[in-house]
Amino acid sequence: MPPAETRFEAIGTTWCLVTPAPLPDVTLDRVRSVVDAYDRTWSRFRADSLVARVAREGGAVRFPDHAAELLDLYDVLAERTGGAVSPLVGAALERLGYDARYRLVPSGPPEPAPDPRDVLRRTGTTLTASQPVLLDVGAAGKGQLVDLVAAELCACGVGEHVVDAGGDMVHRGPDVLRVGLQVPGDAQRVLGVVELRDAALCASGVDRRAWGDGLHHVLDARTGEPTRDVVATWVVAERAMVADGLATAHFLADPDVLQGVAEHTYVRLHADGRARYALGLPGEVFT
Repeated sequence: MPPAETRFEAIGTTWCLVTPAPLPDVTLDRVRSVVDAYDRTWSRFRADSLVARVAREGGAVRFPDHAAELLDLYDVLAERTGGAVSPLVGAALERLGYDARYRLVPSGPPEPAPDPRDVLRRTGTTLTASQPVLLDVGAAGKGQLVDLVAAELCACGVGEHVVDAGGDMVHRGPDVLRVGLQVPGDAQRVLGVVELRDAALCASGVDRRAWGDGLHHVLDARTGEPTRDVVATWVVAERAMVADGLATAHFLADPDVLQGVAEHTYVRLHADGRARYALGLPGEVFT
C-alpha cells in the first residue's frame, strides 16, 4: 500500500505529512494545534502574537518552554557569525518591504538590526526588552516547528513519517528517502541528491522570498542588507531546528567556522555557480 499524504497551508507555506496510513482527524487536529500555538507565539504578521506584544510594548514577556533551545541556538549562531545571525532582524525586513502587508517596497535604505546584547535580557524563557523590538525567528523557527510537529506525530503513535514544510523536512523511519536539491529559480534542475534516514534536511534560497532589485529575506543583521555571495544552502542534521539555523548561517559565515555547532553536513551554492559541500554528505552533488 502506498503511503498516505496529508497537505495543508500554514505559516505561509504548504505542509505535507507522509505517513504509512491516513491520519485520523484527532491526530491532524493535534498537529494543527501545535502549528497554531507556534504561530500565535512567533508570528510577526499577526497582532495577537507574543512577538507583536514585544514590538508594541517591550518589557518582560514569558515565552513557551521551547523558546529556550531556540534562543540558545541563536546565541551560538550569533557568536559564530559575528552577529550576522540575529532574532532582531524583523524591523530590517520590514524596512525593505517584507512586512505584514507584504508591500515589498522599501521604506528606506537598509539599517542594521539592534544588537540583542544591548536590548534583550533572558531569564529562562522570559524575554525582557528594554525597548520595543521586532523579533523574527525565521532563520530557525520553521525548522523547530517541523520538529514539534514530528514529535506530536510520535506522541500520537505515528513513529514513521515525513514532515515537509516547504522543503524543510524531518524523516523518521527505516527506509531511505532520496531528496533532490533544486537549483534556485529552476524547478526542473537539481544540484544533487541527499539520502535521508532518521534525519532532517533544511534549505534556504534567495529565490524563496525575493522581490525588487536583489532584495530577499536572508539579511546580515550587522548591515540590514541581503546577502549577495551565496544563493542557496542545504543542511542535513539530526533535528530540523539545527539544520534550519545552520542553513541560514551558511549564507553568512565560512563553513569551517560553523563546524562544531552541531553534527551536520551541508551544500552551499554561490552566485557564480560554485558549489561547496561537506565530504560526509549523505548523497552526491553533481559537478
